[in-house]
Amino acid sequence: MEVKLERKDAADWSYRGEGAANIVLAYAGSSPAFIGKVMRIAKKERNGSPKCDSNESVLTEEERLLWRDVQELVASPTKEIAEQIYTQLVMSPLLGPKHVDAGMRVPVAREFLECVEKNVIKQRPPWRVDVSTFDMERDSMIIMSDHSLFPGGVLGDGPCISVEIKPKCGFLPLSKFMAEGNSVKRSTTRFRMHQILKLREQEISELSEYDPLDLFSGSKERIHKAIKDLYNTPQNNFRVFLNGSLIFGGSGGGTEKTNAVVGKAFEDMLEGIIQAKDGLRTMSFIQLVGETVYCSRVLDELLEVQKFDNFDIEGAIHAYYNIVSQPCAVCQQLDEAGLPHRCSSLHSIHMDESLKIVKDYLIAATAKDCSLMISFRPTEDGEFGSPYSHAYLQSTNQSFNYKEFNEEEGLKETGTLGLNRESDASTTILPFHSQAHTGYKFVQLDLNLLWHMGTKIAGLSQTYPNIMKVKKTVVSVQLLCSKCRQRVMKLIATIEGITSIVLDPSKNTVTVIGEADPVKIICKVRKFRKSASIMSVGPPKEEKKDMVIPCTPKVCQRCDVWYVVSDDFYGYCTIIRLVRRLIALPLNDRGSGRAPCPVGASSRMCKLLT
Repeated sequence: MEVKLERKDAADWSYRGEGAANIVLAYAGSSPAFIGKVMRIAKKERNGSPKCDSNESVLTEEERLLWRDVQELVASPTKEIAEQIYTQLVMSPLLGPKHVDAGMRVPVAREFLECVEKNVIKQRPPWRVDVSTFDMERDSMIIMSDHSLFPGGVLGDGPCISVEIKPKCGFLPLSKFMAEGNSVKRSTTRFRMHQILKLREQEISELSEYDPLDLFSGSKERIHKAIKDLYNTPQNNFRVFLNGSLIFGGSGGGTEKTNAVVGKAFEDMLEGIIQAKDGLRTMSFIQLVGETVYCSRVLDELLEVQKFDNFDIEGAIHAYYNIVSQPCAVCQQLDEAGLPHRCSSLHSIHMDESLKIVKDYLIAATAKDCSLMISFRPTEDGEFGSPYSHAYLQSTNQSFNYKEFNEEEGLKETGTLGLNRESDASTTILPFHSQAHTGYKFVQLDLNLLWHMGTKIAGLSQTYPNIMKVKKTVVSVQLLCSKCRQRVMKLIATIEGITSIVLDPSKNTVTVIGEADPVKIICKVRKFRKSASIMSVGPPKEEKKDMVIPCTPKVCQRCDVWYVVSDDFYGYCTIIRLVRRLIALPLNDRGSGRAPCPVGASSRMCKLLT
């Protein structure tokens, strides 16, 4: 008998988390039909456009052409049915049915949705509440197993600890159709570029240390590093659940950096699960997750599907215009700008080939947006006959059963055809936000918006040229006194690949010469001042040694310490050695022109730093 959720059932569902398109609720009631289940509720933008008639197909004419070989999908009357069929018939065969959960549809009353929205609004991140609300026009929702638990109840077979990872895209594109100006995409991951752009636009205050290429590398050491980096800067990409309850990571808004307080709380939560001494449990857990990812090879199939994207968005957009039978706006834009491009050949290919390019691109986009959920349950020695895989943690001599699932966010909303390009260019660049505990989605056909988004990301190459091989980074930061300069110097000096550092208090700038990553530099400086920003990144100019600009010593109003501004620069090793020694000396003994310098450097160097 089909169960319909009414207003009286709303109190049994609690907030679990959310992403760009859906809110996830976990069941906390006593009905056997829903124990161990989660619900995905679709969201819509506040003041968004009204929904179409639910009796009409959710697919456009071009989309029906694209998915013509999946008749059940073409005939889908609602988004819920479309995404469920997409999961079952498109993604499940590619990723393996045991790693995919299509869920089931359950009818819901509008009163149920209204009551649930009222119950959870205070738990939602404020910025999520500002931009989205529940989609009250839906008459059914997807219910699926809570993969942060093992089947059979919450505590029936001992504690269960689960980790959710959003791995992102695990390879660098090699498409010949990428513009020369976007060559940065061949050396820098899309995730990395997202991070830099989000930092520049102040959407985040700390860049993630995580590199998807490490997680997908197949190397045990690099996988372990990836898990550790995700733990250090989880944002919305790394979460941990204990018996279905979130104990680490953000519930929708993300978490920037794992500080000492958060780390200690997580360490304490692991007691009783990871049998290690206090202070060692977190590292043992990270080792367990890394070993499991490495040994299970669970990401291999996911990476294979991600690589369906052979043409990149810069090539797929042209195939898209072939399908919709419209003049290619991208080619027109490139021609008007007088820019060379290699994509004209794509407009002479057969329709079937265009359909395959776009279809493969959209399937790959789904795989790039997957979440990986791995659940662990400690087992007793000698326990056999379990249907689950087995993991062994050598550092604690413990055995665990584990299971893994790939999860995704539901029907992607990428906009409508023919969006104004200027508004597209100002749109947030993340077209594929991840979410927790959700099923696969059918991806709507609108590569127009995605091309503009991809172009905006690749445009970072103009702001951060040759980002992985830069020679000179100039950072703007307030340097009010000698202590300010010392703190900045100490922070930057820990970064590898630096040849020299120049601090200019008159301009409030720090210039770093060398192979060091500018992202790491700005991260370090922002630990001192959050308002710091990158002014420029590029190759160093030839220094004219015969041009030294004279300057007058100035008095710091804060510490009453003399300093000198100079265009000369000195190797950072020498400067740091001086600073560290000078800090340890009394103020009236910090070297002079007459007495020998106690640090052992030239008197001129000593004067510049005292």
